[in-house]
Amino acid sequence: MDKAEKFEKQILKDVSLDGIGPKVKRPRGPVDHWTPVILHERGEYLKKLAKNGNGAAGETLHEFPQHYAMLSFRDRGGEAETHENFADLFVVVAGVATLITGGTIVGAHTVKPGEIRGSAIEGGTSQQIRAGDIIHIPAGTPHQTMVSSEITFTNFVMKIQETA
Repeated sequence: MDKAEKFEKQILKDVSLDGIGPKVKRPRGPVDHWTPVILHERGEYLKKLAKNGNGAAGETLHEFPQHYAMLSFRDRGGEAETHENFADLFVVVAGVATLITGGTIVGAHTVKPGEIRGSAIEGGTSQQIRAGDIIHIPAGTPHQTMVSSEITFTNFVMKIQETA
């Protein structure tokens, strides 16, 4: 170590870096972690429920103060919907679907405060989504997931509360 390095080391030992730099927030509770294996296993369970119901099944994985995590399975298309206070963040786990966004919900009716459903979307934009895709649907955006009869679709959904 040369003379300059010794001098720098001596100066730095007297300098406190407390209060400088980013503060690290500690988690308030345990960290939630859903692996692909867990999501696929839960998806298979939901597939069995969907076969005995209307072709769709979902479950809430965990609720948080401003958002919640869900897993959804479909073997056919769903209703058009708008969430007035929640954005949807989709992570497609398996399968392929057509996502229609925007436009106007046909036959729109309120099923509970902030939740609107209908039979279809008129004037929306269609795009194909598949395993590995991540999609953000802002609160207030009409959307509908369509699945063809020979394909199934499983996606992880984070419902995120948005305030105006």
